[in-house]
Parts: sequence; structure tokens; C-alpha cells
Amino acid sequence: MEAFMTKRSAIKNQVREGVLDSREFLQDAKVRRLPPRNGWSPYPSNDERDQGYLKTLKPKSDGQAELMDAVDAHNLVLALGPAGTGKTYLAVAKAVEALEAGKVGRIVLSRPAVEAGESIGFLPGDMEDKLAPYLRPLYDALSDRLSMKRVKALMAEGLIEIAPIGYMRGRTLNNAFIVVDEAQNCTYVQLKMLLTRLGWHSTMVVTGDPHQSDLLPGVSGLSDIAERLEAVPEIAVVRLAERDIVRHPLVASMIGVL
Repeated sequence: MEAFMTKRSAIKNQVREGVLDSREFLQDAKVRRLPPRNGWSPYPSNDERDQGYLKTLKPKSDGQAELMDAVDAHNLVLALGPAGTGKTYLAVAKAVEALEAGKVGRIVLSRPAVEAGESIGFLPGDMEDKLAPYLRPLYDALSDRLSMKRVKALMAEGLIEIAPIGYMRGRTLNNAFIVVDEAQNCTYVQLKMLLTRLGWHSTMVVTGDPHQSDLLPGVSGLSDIAERLEAVPEIAVVRLAERDIVRHPLVASMIGVL
């Protein structure tokens, strides 16, 4: 009896404090609700979490901010700079952003299949299988902005096309966002051919590091092309520097001495 009285006193206290509704705590009730304490709810609250599933595209340096502004304002942009400055990532991210916003109808990503001291002849499979490792950085950048399932679906629909530079001759790319990666491994003739693929309602971003070419000295045409196009007002040439490197700090230190 004494225990029952103590229990009733506790219930009265909870009712007085507005924590418990006595009608929900009947003596004969078989199912009782948990009394809410301090606003607790069995349903998880995500109010304090970031609800964005897509990473917000923000520049991490002044050079990256200049590159992003240039892509928004020009139809042809050349982004030159050392490794780790985010040239490829920003270009692909801007391409995905334009596709999602309906500004372009497709994305075309191109990259030269030039060996970095090794030959692709030993790799198994057909030509597509041999080229896959060279196009992997583009896949990585795409999958970071879109799910891999979505990337495969868009590629199956032809909205995303990844092609080596050798397959670009003779094409006119209208209503597209074109990204030419690793352009330092292109000759002057190849770059001239690529730049003239630009069609109506299209944007092209060419990225590369003139000091990291895998071609023989003097064969790369990126530096010469950039110097010539820098005089054209409608074309933006953005030169990134060591201060724009966003990889491990050791990368910037190595670039400075190597």
C-alpha cells in the first residue's frame, strides 16, 4: 500500500509539472505511452545536420575562385597550373552543375591516352579496356559529384561521354560542356583541332600543367596555345600557382623543389 501511494505521488508531481497526462497512465491500461522527458522523441532529429547530399562547390583559394568565375563568364577557359590545384575537379564539377541546371544537353570529357613511362600494350582487353585507366581520373571526379549509378545511367543515355582525343576530329560539339584534361600531353595540332570543336551554346575548359608533360621536350603545344589565346578578350586563361594547391601540404613543398 505504501508503494502504491508513493507511485501515485510521483504521478501527481508529473501531472503538476505538465510532463504527464494522467489519462494515459490508467491503472488498468495494458499499453502505456512513454512520458516525454525534456522534449525527447523516439524519432531521430536531423535538424543539426547538413541535409545537402551534394557537396557544396566552394573555392579553396583565390586562384580557384578566379577559375570558377571565368567558367561562368566565358565559353572557352584554359586552366594552367601544377598538380593538386583542383583544375580537373572544378571543371568536371562545373560541367555537372551546368547539366543539372539544364544549361547544356550533355557533357563531353576528353583526355589524351599518353603513357607516363609505361606502355598500354601489355594491358588486357580491347581498346576501351586499355584506355580505361587513363580516363579513371575523370570517372573519379564525376562519381564525387554524382552517384556511380547515376553516372552509368547518364552515360548509357549519352548525356555524359568520355572519349580519347583521337576520336574528336571532325566533330562539332553543340549544346555541350567540354572538358579537355591533361592538355599538356597534346601537341599544338591536337589542341588546335580540339579548340575548333566548340559549337553553339557550348563551354569548353582545357586543363593542364605545362611543366609536367609526358611528351618529349618542345612537343607539347599547351604553353604556346595559351600565350596566343591570352590576347583574345573573349577567352580566359587562368594560371594557378603553388599557393592554390589543395592536396597534402607536402605536394606544394615538393612542387617547389622538384
